[in-house]
Amino acid sequence: MSTAQLLSEILLQLSLITDDENKLKRVLKSIKRIITPKPDPTEMTYEQFCSMVHKGEVQYRQGKCKTFASVEEFDRYLQSKS
Repeated sequence: MSTAQLLSEILLQLSLITDDENKLKRVLKSIKRIITPKPDPTEMTYEQFCSMVHKGEVQYRQGKCKTFASVEEFDRYLQSKS
């Protein structure tokens, strides 16, 4: 279906419920939910990123990290966690 056909179908369906305020409110709520972008939980500020990197560096220097002798060993570790 083309955009014009979809829009025409949407308007036709809406015209069938124009006298029902509750249905129109539900449609509006659904449309707003669709178009409202959800916040990205992984998004962070530059300062937060730098803080996270610094914390990781401190943990690394204190020896609080895992090391792997090869990519295969790292892969086995990841597979064991899933």
